[in-house]
Amino acid sequence: MNPTSQNGKKPEGPKRLRRSLIFYYVGLLLVVIVMNLLFSRDPIQIDYSDFVKMLDEGKVAVVQLTQDEIAIKPSDKNDPNIYVTADVGDPQLTDRLLSSGVQFGGVIQKELPAAVSMMLSFVVPFALMALLGTFMFRMIAKKMGPGNAMSFGKSNAKVYVEAQTGKTFADVAGQDEAKEALQELVDFLHAPEKYSKIGAQLPKGALLVGPPGTGKTLLAKAVAGEAGVPFFSISGSEFVEMFVGMGAARVRDLFKQAQEKAPCIVFIDEIDTIGKRRDSTMGGNDEREQTLNQLLSEMDGFDGSRGVIILAATNRPESLDPALLRPGRFDRRIPVELPDLEGRIAILKVHAKDVHVAPGVDFGVIARATAGASGAELANIINEGALRAVRCGREQVEQQDFEEAVETVIAGYQRKNSAINEKEKQIVAYHEIGHALVAAKQKDSAPVHKITIVPRTSGALGYTMQVDEQERKLLSREEALAKIATLTGGRAAEELIFGTGSSGASNDIEQATKLARTMITRYGMSPHFDMMALETVTNQYLGGDTSLTCSPSTAAKVDEEVLQVIKSCHAKASEILAQNVEKLHALAAYLLEKETITGEEFMAILNQ
Repeated sequence: MNPTSQNGKKPEGPKRLRRSLIFYYVGLLLVVIVMNLLFSRDPIQIDYSDFVKMLDEGKVAVVQLTQDEIAIKPSDKNDPNIYVTADVGDPQLTDRLLSSGVQFGGVIQKELPAAVSMMLSFVVPFALMALLGTFMFRMIAKKMGPGNAMSFGKSNAKVYVEAQTGKTFADVAGQDEAKEALQELVDFLHAPEKYSKIGAQLPKGALLVGPPGTGKTLLAKAVAGEAGVPFFSISGSEFVEMFVGMGAARVRDLFKQAQEKAPCIVFIDEIDTIGKRRDSTMGGNDEREQTLNQLLSEMDGFDGSRGVIILAATNRPESLDPALLRPGRFDRRIPVELPDLEGRIAILKVHAKDVHVAPGVDFGVIARATAGASGAELANIINEGALRAVRCGREQVEQQDFEEAVETVIAGYQRKNSAINEKEKQIVAYHEIGHALVAAKQKDSAPVHKITIVPRTSGALGYTMQVDEQERKLLSREEALAKIATLTGGRAAEELIFGTGSSGASNDIEQATKLARTMITRYGMSPHFDMMALETVTNQYLGGDTSLTCSPSTAAKVDEEVLQVIKSCHAKASEILAQNVEKLHALAAYLLEKETITGEEFMAILNQ
């Protein structure tokens, strides 16, 4: 019987399979050649006089005589080499061998028949390679599972149905705008006639764009769960294989399966793997580009009215090819941004549903302390809080567990056994109080939430946590300068009390310099450059690296202005601390005693 697939059709790809086997055979041949070169040992040529000397010294174990040369095996077991020398017709050779007690004999050379020689030289090695190739192919087929032996070029998409995904929009929090944009796709899959009646067409594709951990994959699964249709999930990297043409073949097979299962949703994660912008560099027509071309043609070719929706996710939208983003392919670009305050509260509550949380836990406090955190990081905070409750022997997770989890995610675990001498501990205490005191004496700074000098596994010997009372979307020039002054407050306190600075301010210096440069090059907060953009951001969702877009002379002026901003903020911080030196001493002494104090304790001492 000929093998058939589940839909009764014969499996495709036998020619592609034969090509793949040829690759295996060529690879095996190369392996045989390399092994032969590595492990074959050629005999070492020596002079006849050296051979006679070896006989006299008793260093020869076995000698084989041929028609025109002599092969010598040394008696030293640590010498694996075989030596050969020319037969010079020495009439005393036999006597020399007998007197030395060497085992010797002659080799009668016979010519093999031409047919036998050809068999040994060519047919037998290729037969062995064919056997090895067949064995390897069977092992791969077995590993791929029954019925998949002919699946080269088949897509590896995982197919989920409604009950298997188990995700709906109720499982997604903090992304209300994205859910609203995707709800229309769900509605179309439920009632396509409502849209076709008025002449509207379903968007062929929607691109989910956002930082890592914001829930792009979860949103795609929720769309399939809400619509109750099959969900094809595949990563962009799975299209690119070592065999040329496999990626394009898998794209064709994926869209063929989607047409058969329509209505359905196809989700391509990390589409930037195959969707990078094409350019004119040498070697551009590679496997990735062929896969992209096939994807573009398939998205043009299928009928969107049948209910096949293509969802894709990426955190590098600037690297995608423009042909992939034009209307008719990915018609919608749905941002999946970092959640705001209300979104973070909702996400924390969703992930805390299955956790035994103590009554009275305020998720708003946790959300305010985690500005800029993604959904994945918030889920990690909930889990870390539950783990801490278990370590402390509690059956419910309390507020202090979640607050410690926030610090664990930000700065690492506490290093309670870390040995710090009293002098360094005192420097750290004044450094942190310097930050807090400068922040408290400025009206544009966020309130101090916590101060600690307990070392953390991230390398921090202490830190001052500030938490805004409300979510901020904008940053004014006064707020930016207040932040820089607060960052310089630690070093200013060291200089005021100890007359010198320490390496503990390295991270403060880095952050202050970055913020001051951003003010001048991107925020237009420079009196000299006004609203001139001097810097561009690349990889917005992956770190936000920047590059200057100005001349070297302008860059030098930027450096001068950055220095002036930092100097003025440093001087302001030093002035604030000098005016409140008694409070600085009192707060540092209290922090040295307690090691960790809250913002309320700090403000109580400051206002006495």
